[in-house]
Order: sequence, then structure tokens, then C-alpha cells
Amino acid sequence: MSGDYKTFLKEDGSEVVNDDNWGLNKLSVAKKPHHHEPFISKYIFSMDHKMIGKQFLITAIFMAVIGMGMSILFRLQLAWPKEGFAFLNFFLGDKWAPEGVLDPNMYLALVTIHGTIIVFFVLTGGLSGTFSNVLIPYQLGARDMASGFMNMLSYWLFFLSSVIMVASCFIEKGPASGGWTVYPPLSALEKAMPGSGLGMTLWLVSMTVFVASSLIGSLNYIVTILNLRTKGMTMVRMPLTIWCFFITAILGVLSFPVLLSACLLLMFDRMLGTSFYLDSIYIGGEPLAQTGGSPILYEHLFWFLGHPEVYIILLPALGLTSEVISTNSRKPIFGYRAMILSILAIAFLSFIVWGHHMFMTGMSPFLGTVFTFTTLLIAIPSAVKVFNYLATLWKGNIKLTTAMMFGMGMVSLFISGGLTGLILGDSALDINIHDTYFVVAHFHIVMGAGAIFGMFAGVYHWFPRMFGRLMIPQLGYLHFWVTFIGVYGVFLPMHFVGLAGVPRRYYTNQEFEMFADVQFINVIITLFAIMAALGQFIFIFNFFASIFRGRVSNQNPWKSNTLEWTAPVERIHGNWEGPLPTVHRWPYDYSKPGYEDDFVPQTVPLKEEEHDGH
Repeated sequence: MSGDYKTFLKEDGSEVVNDDNWGLNKLSVAKKPHHHEPFISKYIFSMDHKMIGKQFLITAIFMAVIGMGMSILFRLQLAWPKEGFAFLNFFLGDKWAPEGVLDPNMYLALVTIHGTIIVFFVLTGGLSGTFSNVLIPYQLGARDMASGFMNMLSYWLFFLSSVIMVASCFIEKGPASGGWTVYPPLSALEKAMPGSGLGMTLWLVSMTVFVASSLIGSLNYIVTILNLRTKGMTMVRMPLTIWCFFITAILGVLSFPVLLSACLLLMFDRMLGTSFYLDSIYIGGEPLAQTGGSPILYEHLFWFLGHPEVYIILLPALGLTSEVISTNSRKPIFGYRAMILSILAIAFLSFIVWGHHMFMTGMSPFLGTVFTFTTLLIAIPSAVKVFNYLATLWKGNIKLTTAMMFGMGMVSLFISGGLTGLILGDSALDINIHDTYFVVAHFHIVMGAGAIFGMFAGVYHWFPRMFGRLMIPQLGYLHFWVTFIGVYGVFLPMHFVGLAGVPRRYYTNQEFEMFADVQFINVIITLFAIMAALGQFIFIFNFFASIFRGRVSNQNPWKSNTLEWTAPVERIHGNWEGPLPTVHRWPYDYSKPGYEDDFVPQTVPLKEEEHDGH
């Protein structure tokens, strides 16, 4: 063919026309019969990064519904402690909800499994698993992940761990109890409470499998980013999304093995009679034979993973937000290199701040001061990211897409939650509010809701890339406002409950007269929680309806610069027919003088005397 067009043949013989004009690789496939993959290899045991990303996302949505439902059940107990609800009895039975009143053991179990599901199965596996899989090969110009088999194995281990965790809820003695951190001795002694039995064992098995999934996936992401970048894609031309996925994977490789060791030692204490975490415990007046251990050891191991875990959750959400805000502001991201340095600084500092979770364990005041210093230090790179987002938005030609609304909401929550973190990071101030609802409000805003908003921004923005269709924008705006109002309605008042001294995880606070004045706040919080939960069904309907009935998307609906929008809309193996795209510039050339359009894709060669934007 003549001009800028080249013809390629797919393996099945269908003809593909490649238009290299502007490097956009617009593809059209001739109407010839296509080879159809078997259902099992295409949708179930797929080794295609795009399908695996969708599997992670849909599994995470299912787990999120379960975790969200659990939170509503225990919020009802906190708001109306003496009230019976018939539907509780219907779902939980007479054992766990006699006359519709939630049993104390089941209350703690719901709190435990809710936290575990949201932190690990939604915000870790769901967020990183979905977008690392979908975007890393696309944005780097790679055919697929370095190892398709390891990618598939990572998902199915994630799925298996999810099944085990959900199955533990149906154990006769109930699921694991003791909070999502499962501190010993409650988690180490089967006789401690009903939730310390088989349910706790299944929790530990589930988390062991989850760690294996995370490690396999993270290693795959790291190798792909280092080795499979297309021609011209240097490290400083990578989108910030890829930088965040890269550092997140490194954090996972370094920190999750520590959680695995904590779980294995806990299993030894439970099953083999060791005493890594047990000492000076009496059961029924009789001393326990296991002595010499310390539950503080478990706290050190858990929180050495626990604080990097905060950024394993947050960094992907921040990366997605960076791309969404730059694209919809029609401006280059402000301070690209400073953003990369802040990501690296956050990752390093996240490994030396875990002690701020343990100020009340009797640690040396000097050591507490050291952890206070490192904790407050991490506010600097976090502030760099916030100011760079605000500078990107400043005087931008802002397009208020649904993704942009959630991206800006994420920045709002990151600021709000970060400010309360300054209080908790100070060892002197933390004494008064440690283990109160102030802590719950803080980490739910910054790590929970903030990351969820980043995840929603990513789903709305890259939905056309995943499914070839657009989500319904009107439902998206409704979903945003219900969620945004609901989140602040839940967690802003919760700070005041914590400042009043109300401890978290208590089944009821009615026994304490000092807390009577804040009980009405619990009612308000629960009403907002119900509103926010119902709002998520707007998203679920929009998501699944749009997969099948949404408006068909064009190749680049957001007029974005990154490589994923140069690939054809149809799902093909290898992502691009013919040669892979060549990168000539950084990914944030928006509204650049000298160009007719307000976006310049990475595949457009630099003009004479034009400099790369970063």
C-alpha cells in the first residue's frame, strides 16, 4: 500500500492496516474470520495481562461488597446497641444474632474480617493487581508481562486466598477475631475466644497464600518494567503511574516476607507448642506451659509490613491520580522529577517509621522520639506531591470527567488524612488518642477512602481501555457526590468521637457514662455509612451495565499522550499489530506551543530544536 500505510497479517490470516500518521498506530481489521480462543483459556486461565487485570478488578469488587456489608452490620450495633434487627437474625442466625441483636463475638469477627478484606483483598490485591496488569505492558509499549504464567498464577493464588478468607466466615465457631492485626495472645490461643479457633487458622492460611500471590506478581512487575520497555522509553519518560507501580512492587517484595514470617511463627505457637509470642499467661487459674515469648515481637513484625503496606496501597492510587489530573487539566504534570524523588523518599522512609504504631508498648522515650522524627519527616515528600497536584490544577483547562472528580477527591482526602497523621505521629500527643476512634478516622480517610477514590478514578478513566466502552457519566457524577459526602459524613465526626476518648472495637460504650454525650454522633456516622454503601451500588450497576451496553469508545477518548491509547480498541494478543511503538518524548506534553492539538502523544517525534518536556 502507498503513503504512510502498511499491511500486516494476523496469525489467523486477517488483514490489518497500520496508519503510522502521528505514530498513533490506528488499526482496522478486515472483515475476515477470526480465530476464537477456548472459553477457559480466554476468560479463566488466561495469561493475557488485560484479562488478568479484569479478573483482579471483578474479584476485588465482589470482596469490597462483602467487606462493606460487614461494616454496615457492626455500625448498626454501635448506633443502636440494644435494638434488634430481624434481618440480622435472618443472615446470622440465632447463634450470632439472637432476637436480631448482634453477638459480641460476631461483632469483633466482623470488624476483623472487614479490615482484612478491605486492606489486603481490595486495596492491595485489587488496586495493584488490576492496574499494574492493565497498564504496565500498555504504557511501556510491551507485548505482555515478562511471564504470563506467573501472572496467571498470581491471580489464582489471590483468588484462592479470597475464597479461604470468605469460607472462614462460615466456620461453626465463627471467623477470626481480634482485629485485622490479629495480635497475640488472642490469635495464638485457640481457647481464648470462639474466633481464635479454626477461623483464625484459616485467616493465617489465607494470608500466607495472599503473600505468595503478592510476591509472584511484584517480581513480575519489576522484571517487566526493567526489561520490556519499548524503544525510546527511558526511565524518565515513564508515566508516574509506572513509577508508582514499580516502587510499590519493590515495597511488596521487601515487606511481605516479614508478614509471612509473623504468620508462620504464629502458626507454630498455635500448633507446635512454641512460644515466640506467649509468656506468663494463665487459663482458668492454671499457668500456660509456653513461656519466654513476647507479643511485642509480633507487633514489630506486623508493623514492619504494616506501614510500607500503607504506601503499597497509596502509591498506586497516587500514580493513577497523577495521570488523571494531568490529562484532564490539559497541562503537564508539575514537577515530574520532584514527583519521582518524592515517591522514592516515601518508599525509603516507610521502612523506618513502623514504631509509631507502638508508642504505647512501653518503648524507650528516646526511641519514640526517633520514630516521631522519621514519621514527621515523611510529611515532606507527601506535601511535595500535594503541592504538585495543586500546581497542575492551577489555571488548567480542567475537564470535569468522573475520573477527574474522583482524582481531586483523592487529593482532598490525602490532605485531610495527612493532617490528622501529624497528631498521631507525635509520641506525646498519641498517648491520649491511641486506640480511639481518632485512629480509625485517620487511616480510613487517608488510606481507605483516599485509595478507594484513586481506584475509582482509575476505573472510570481506563474503563474504555479495558472494555472498549464508556461508563455512563451521569451515574458517575451521582456516584461521586454520594460517596464524597458519605465519606466525610462518616469519618469527620468520627475524629470527635475519638477526641472524646471512645476506644475502638468495643462492642458497646453504654456502660461508660462519660461517653453518653457522643452516642448521637455514632447514629449520624451510621446513617452516612448506609448512604455511602448504597451509593456504591450505583457504581456496580454502571460498571456491569456499561461492559455490555455502554457507548462504544473511540481509540483515545480522553486525548491522552500515553502509549495505551495508541493500541487498537479491540482485544488482541501482543497489544499492537506489527512493530511496537517508538517513544520520542515524555508523557505530559499537554497544551504545548507549536502544536495544533492540546495533546502530543509520546510517539510523535520531537521537532528540530524542541526539547523533551521533563
